[in-house]
Formats: sequence, C-alpha cells, structure tokens
Amino acid sequence: MTRRANARIAGFTFLFYIAVSFTGMVLSSRAASGEGTAAKLAGIAAHASGVRAAVVLELLGGFCALVLAVTLYSITRDVDPDLAMLVLVFRVVEGVGVVSLQRTLGRLWLATATGADAPDPAAANALAALLLKLPSWSMEISASFFAVGSTAFACLLLRGRLVPVALAWVGVLASILVLVALPLQLVGILRGPFTDLMWIPMLAFEVPLGLWLLFKGVAVPARAEVRGRAGGSLR
Repeated sequence: MTRRANARIAGFTFLFYIAVSFTGMVLSSRAASGEGTAAKLAGIAAHASGVRAAVVLELLGGFCALVLAVTLYSITRDVDPDLAMLVLVFRVVEGVGVVSLQRTLGRLWLATATGADAPDPAAANALAALLLKLPSWSMEISASFFAVGSTAFACLLLRGRLVPVALAWVGVLASILVLVALPLQLVGILRGPFTDLMWIPMLAFEVPLGLWLLFKGVAVPARAEVRGRAGGSLR
C-alpha cells in the first residue's frame, strides 16, 4: 500500500481504537462498580450483556493495536527503520495483551454460573477477588508496552517532520508522562485521580493525530527528502 493509504488506515484506526476502548472501559466499570467482591459479582451478573459487549470491544481494540503496529511502521520506516521496527514490536505486544480477556470471561462465569457446575459462594468469592485484581495488573503491563511504542513513534514523527511539529511534541511529552507514571502505578506508588488524569495529554495527542492522518496524511520524511534533493543535484 502507499504511504497515503497507510496513513489513512492508521488515522481511522487511532480514532476507532479510542472509541471502542473507552466504551468497553465504561461498560466494564459500570458492571463491577460495587463495593466488595460479592457486590461486584452481583453487578456483573446484572450487567452480563454489557460485560459481553465489553469483551467484544476489547477484542476489537487488540485488533486495532495490531493494525497500528503495521501501518505506523510503514509510515515511519524511512525515518529510522530500526526504531520503526521497535514501535511495531511494542504495539504487537500491546495487542497480544487481549489474552487477559479470559479473566473477564472467568468473572462473568463466576457471576452467572448456575446448577451443578456453579462453585460454592466461598470459592466463587475467593476466585473473583483474584480475577478482579489481575485484569488491572495486566492492563497496566500492556499499557506500559504501549507507552514505549508511543514514545518511539512520537519521536519518529518529530525527527521526520511527518506531522506538524507542535503535534509531534505533544505526543513525545504525553508518551513520556505515561511511560514514567505506569510503572509507579503498577508497584502502588502512584494512586488516586492522577492515574486517570495522566491519559488526558495522550488523548489530546491521539485524537488530533488520528484526524490529521485520516485527512492530511504524512509528509515525506525530512531525511528522505534531503536524499532525494542530493540525488537530483548529482544527476
């Protein structure tokens, strides 16, 4: 595919990824919003259809990460092929993180199981307590790989002058903020509202970037343009 086609696919995928991820997060949070394990299981049972929808949306998000891995590599490889490959690898690992969906499905089964196969309440609560915590850890780990890939990608945008410089700088700073904050959140040092607020700069980068790629595409990388001019002068 052409650079323009890859840029358009990447732009649409950025926006679609944000939409499905946000919607899935809202559905999951609403279902498990109770206080205590038993209340959370009851909420999941009451919103079982919403949890199933969230699973589908998260699966679509994983597909989006893989599509971005390929398209972002395509539009940045002329700037630095090694760094572009690093972006691809980290975005692939981010996409593979959807394997944690089995834990969401496990919680759903615990909340809705009936009959002879249903675990006793004490066992269900013990298993649910673990499954309710594990997805948070897996999400933070997957997001850490995203943060590394996003930082490298934003640096490539800046180095190659592929998009407006101001937008690329927003991406660099937003990605570094998330990259530093996520490990601190994972080990329990960083808590509270900041763990949600730190994503706002990333949103301020990815939404305009998605629209720019979709409608404007990307410029010829600065380095490639210089090589082209040099080749023309030699001829």
